[in-house]
Amino acid sequence: MNHSPADRPADQPAACPAGAPELFTWEFATDPYPAYAWLREHSPVHRTALPSGVEAWLVTRYADARQALADSRLSKNPAHHAEPAHAKGKTGIPGERKAELMTHLLNIDPPDHTRLRRLVSKAFTPRRVAEFAPRVQELTDRLIDRFVAEGKADLIHDFAFPLPIYAICDLLGVPREDQDDFRDWAGMMIRHGGGPRGGVARSVKKMRGYLAELIHRKRENPGDDLISGLIRASDHGEHLTENEAAAMAFILLFAGFETTVNLIGNGVYALLRNPGQRERLQLSLDSGESGLLETGIEELLRYDGPVELATWRFATEPLTLGGEDIAAGDPVLVVLAAADRDPERFEDPDTLDLARRDNQHLGYGHGIHYCLGAPLARLEGQTALATLLTRLPDLRLAVEPTDLRWRGGLIMRGLRTLPVEFTPGLTRAEYDAPSIL
Repeated sequence: MNHSPADRPADQPAACPAGAPELFTWEFATDPYPAYAWLREHSPVHRTALPSGVEAWLVTRYADARQALADSRLSKNPAHHAEPAHAKGKTGIPGERKAELMTHLLNIDPPDHTRLRRLVSKAFTPRRVAEFAPRVQELTDRLIDRFVAEGKADLIHDFAFPLPIYAICDLLGVPREDQDDFRDWAGMMIRHGGGPRGGVARSVKKMRGYLAELIHRKRENPGDDLISGLIRASDHGEHLTENEAAAMAFILLFAGFETTVNLIGNGVYALLRNPGQRERLQLSLDSGESGLLETGIEELLRYDGPVELATWRFATEPLTLGGEDIAAGDPVLVVLAAADRDPERFEDPDTLDLARRDNQHLGYGHGIHYCLGAPLARLEGQTALATLLTRLPDLRLAVEPTDLRWRGGLIMRGLRTLPVEFTPGLTRAEYDAPSIL
């Protein structure tokens, strides 16, 4: 029997099926995959109350997820949310509404989405990403140089977090002397992703003020960077407003850094927990091959990816998904982490196999909202893992896995810290120094 929310009073919470697991606890955050397996089998399109109090549908099977991600009846525009008073402003990124940063790719539909995506996609062509590869390698080595002699590090704080921040700042055209400010603001977003919203909103407001100033400076003195490119497009008739330019820069930073932080952190952790696969990758790298690294990044995205739930969608009309009737205005959240472990789509889905070939995972989405920055994230992930395993070959966890804590946010999945140990080594300058013998 289909369950229609129209038949239920607005203030009556959704009924949970008998035996349903408890969601969004700290235990769930540590390992959500058993709960997702239950939902796939018993309640694949599942209405639940989120920690914020907003009710939404969770889509957990691969086929349903892929359909939902490409369904034009599921809008990205929050204006379509039939939100009750208690839910107002509790979807999306905290503070973006007040900071006038709503007009970005995660919140709009065609034709505006088509226009804005076309403008910014020029920064992520294969050629542009390939040109950026030396800078990513330079940043990777520089960060490892800071802790390589210590024999220990927190790979989240010391490595996975700063690498994509500095990379995306370079791409946007943020001057080097201002990049540490961006690192501080981004750090606030990560630290409070599952907690008080005030800190995130304040950081968003500061970032918005800075971006407005930077756009003004770039208009006076443009460079070969993404913000300058957006301004040039606006000045040549593409009708990009200053708010749109600021919102685009903001979402590229916000969406572009935390996904890569989690890709690196979750990926390294998965390799440390699967020593056979880690050894296989190291042997491949030592022999100068790149094939296993390329398929390995895709498998790490599938196995324990950086984005647990795709960002918000809202039904623009009544529709049926996975046998459930969804009312117009209802929020729908596609659970990428559940879909990517669906045994109906992936053989042995709970097994990490770096050589997996048939791997059409949904880690970067599907359809017109497929992640624009995926090529850059893949480059950063491959460079980070290859360099870590090459320069720190005996990398190992410094704590028990049970001591690690996962951030409790709704959309992203990532570790708070990742303490590791290794044999102290040399910086690149020392390593590459000519022999005096």
